[in-house]
Amino acid sequence: MKLFMLTAAGIGLLGAVALHGGYFDMVPPIPSDVQIATGGGQSQAGYSQPPTVAQAGRSATTTAPTTNSASTTGPPAANSAATPPPQVDETALRYFASKGDTRRLEAEIARLKALYPQWTPPENPLAPSQAGDPRLDQIWKLYSEGKLAEVRKAIADRQAAQPGWQAPPDLLARLAVAEAREQLVNASDLKQYDTVIRIGSANSSLLTCGDVDVLWRVAEAFAQTDRKDRARDAYLYVLNNCKKPEERVATIQKALPLLSRADLDQLLATEQKTADGKGEFASVRNDIARQSLANGDADPKLIVAPTDIATVQTLADQDGLSSDDLLLGWYFVRRENPKEAENWFRKAHDKENTAAASQGLALALIQQERSADAEDILYPWRDTNDDTRRVYLAAVANLLAVTPQAPISPDVLQRMVQAIYAAKDAAAAQQLGWYADGLNQSQTAAQWFKLALDWKPDDEPSAYGLALTLWKTGDKAGARAIQAAWAGRSERIPTVGERSIETSAFGKGAGTGARARQRASREQATNQTGTGQDNVRVGGMTKQQARGCSSTLDPTGLAPARALTRGWCLMGANRPMEAVAAFEVALHGTGKTRADAAYGQSLAYLRAGLSDMAAVAASKAPQDADRSAQLKTALLENQANSAFDQGRYVETIMALDERSRIAPERTGLMVLRGYAYLKLRRFADAEQVFRAAAGTGSREALKGLNDVKTAREAKIQ
Repeated sequence: MKLFMLTAAGIGLLGAVALHGGYFDMVPPIPSDVQIATGGGQSQAGYSQPPTVAQAGRSATTTAPTTNSASTTGPPAANSAATPPPQVDETALRYFASKGDTRRLEAEIARLKALYPQWTPPENPLAPSQAGDPRLDQIWKLYSEGKLAEVRKAIADRQAAQPGWQAPPDLLARLAVAEAREQLVNASDLKQYDTVIRIGSANSSLLTCGDVDVLWRVAEAFAQTDRKDRARDAYLYVLNNCKKPEERVATIQKALPLLSRADLDQLLATEQKTADGKGEFASVRNDIARQSLANGDADPKLIVAPTDIATVQTLADQDGLSSDDLLLGWYFVRRENPKEAENWFRKAHDKENTAAASQGLALALIQQERSADAEDILYPWRDTNDDTRRVYLAAVANLLAVTPQAPISPDVLQRMVQAIYAAKDAAAAQQLGWYADGLNQSQTAAQWFKLALDWKPDDEPSAYGLALTLWKTGDKAGARAIQAAWAGRSERIPTVGERSIETSAFGKGAGTGARARQRASREQATNQTGTGQDNVRVGGMTKQQARGCSSTLDPTGLAPARALTRGWCLMGANRPMEAVAAFEVALHGTGKTRADAAYGQSLAYLRAGLSDMAAVAASKAPQDADRSAQLKTALLENQANSAFDQGRYVETIMALDERSRIAPERTGLMVLRGYAYLKLRRFADAEQVFRAAAGTGSREALKGLNDVKTAREAKIQ
């Protein structure tokens, strides 16, 4: 009979038991002389090495006394010093033979030969043993079927019915290892990574080439608990010791999303040639290039190797997968290369008109000030998810803000109006108000400004627009009511109605009259981000006269300093995406010019509702402590609001907690925190927060207290 012989580096075969793929198998353990982590007593995966199951079984096997032992009075017999034949438990062997399970039978013979080199397999394993034990055979059957709990019960039942009976040590050892593997797999599936490592450390016989799945799970546990070096070493153990081609390739694939590129390169260095002379990891290298670009999308500061970019470009052209086009598109759009991004997004869009392709293409077009095209492409997908909705509304807002006004067909304008109203987007509603005002439809403009304020009561530009249009339509009392409400909170709203009203002086919503022009040259000007955050103040930036940015201009030909000035002017005109382009040119400057440009571009993206891009812009140049705190506060507040809108209430609280470490929590944010607690049914916490906010006179906080009471009563009922 063919024997299944396994050897390991520097030692003979040591049998161990593992549950693999739904069946039990005999596999060799990690050799004790192969080390992954340095230090005595550690295996290659960083585990201690307790005695293997086979070793434990051997020590528990007793040798029966021989029948021809010498007497105490006569001389010893000639063969009295010979080693007595080992007492080998052949129960499992005969059971596997009876079931016709050749593979397990061969594995069992190999294991017993390794443990007992002088043992000879029976010529006929099917021959009945001298002492049959049907009840034990039934227990082995349960074990072979993986019914571990039933095995334990059957052993306990027999011991209760037959005092003094003991299960074979080999069976108990196998059972213990199988149970440990089951626990490890369950912990891994539940992402309880510390438990995975603990079980692996206590059961080194599980860590074998015969059960590579366990090694993969342990490696993942190391990676997920910030022990990347241990994870790399565990993967290297598989590649250096395990020979199955499909498992070696799978090992690289498992490591791909978990390890750094440097660690992956160490794994790839173990590559072997296939029969046709190609590298065994050739297909995986393409996936690594793709992963590299995906990492570059997640981290715009990450430097991606040109070879990886070239590899994915080749794959995109050869294989025709839209997913590769999208990878390239997002990579380039994150690096402010909208033309290249448009090229790849358009290829993806032409292959598969999906929400992701349309969103990326629209964003690339917005960056090129082609908002009409962006709106048209993304409109069918506008409600797919929050991201597509935000990009679509950014395209709408920028299209409405173009100066001079872009001609918009009635059908397109009507669908934009419906989308703005459905989303209750204050920024887009404000731009629609200015658009109507530019068409001399002051009453319509006033209605949109009022809607914007209803949706976002602290939006100063909308309040200014409403006061201005009310005054122009003759509703002086209404305008004065707005002025009274914003007294002390806005410099320009009190000037509405003064001599020389002109909406073109600063562009839409920026200021009017002689006072406005005087304020334009002051060293301190205040703009709001327009996304619901605290006011982020811009000091010493707005020095340009009102008419300086009333027309559309490609800023690429401007010097950095002039581009910076134009950017702040466009911010005053509430044309954020045009300001983004101007600030991008200003980023080519140095020192304070570059820092101011990065700051301004971040504010522009925030006003457009693109917080991800705002975070990228803020990192383009170092900022002083005050500015960094302002931007971080605004970004965290946006994150909290977004998380709440998406039903992620724990994340809402986490973002608010982080923000509170930087700046005091405003009443509105306290109310937001209270409702997050309420959604999580943390009634006591919600009530405490609402009471604190109600002390400031907040009507929303008082309403929150009533909502807590209602929720509690509903729970009791």
